[in-house]
Amino acid sequence: MVTSTENCLLLSQQLGEILLRKKWTLSAAESCTGGGLSSAITAIPGSSQWFGYGWVTYANQAKQRLLNVSPKTLEDHGAVSEEVVLEMALGALKVSESNIAVAISGVAGPSGGTAEKPVGSVWFAFVSSSRKIAKFQCFQGNREEVQAQAVQAAFWGLLDLLDKEEKNTV
Repeated sequence: MVTSTENCLLLSQQLGEILLRKKWTLSAAESCTGGGLSSAITAIPGSSQWFGYGWVTYANQAKQRLLNVSPKTLEDHGAVSEEVVLEMALGALKVSESNIAVAISGVAGPSGGTAEKPVGSVWFAFVSSSRKIAKFQCFQGNREEVQAQAVQAAFWGLLDLLDKEEKNTV
C-alpha cells in the first residue's frame, strides 16, 4: 500500500518532470498546510530547477505583507475563502515571477470551524498567466489527516492546471 507521504513524493516528482519539460517554475503560498506542500516538493532532488518560492502565510498579516492580500478581502470573506486564496496565488505569481502558483487556506482543526466553514474546509487556487482556478474541498479526519489530504489535493490541482495548459497550447 502506498502511504500518503509516498504518494506526495510520486506526485511531486511527476509535477517536476512536467515543469522541467515546459521550462516552467512554480511558487506556493500555504496557510493551513504549514509548508507541507513545499516540504514534499523540496524532498525531490533537483526541485530547485522548478520550485523557487514557498511562503507559509498562516497569519492574516503575513498574507497581506508578503502576498499583497487586501485587508478588505480578508475582512469581508475571511482567510478561508475563494477570494483570499485567489489573491494569495496571484500575489505569489507576481512576487516570484513563476509560471504557475498555488495557494491553500483552510481549517485543519481540531478547533476553529464554524457552521459555514467546518473543520476540514480548504480552499485552493491554481493560477497561471492565462488561468485562475479556485476549488473547495471539505476533508475528514484529524488535523494531520486534513493537512495531508490538502497537500495531495494541491498536487492533483497543479497537475490538472498543467494538463489544461498543455491542451490549450497543442
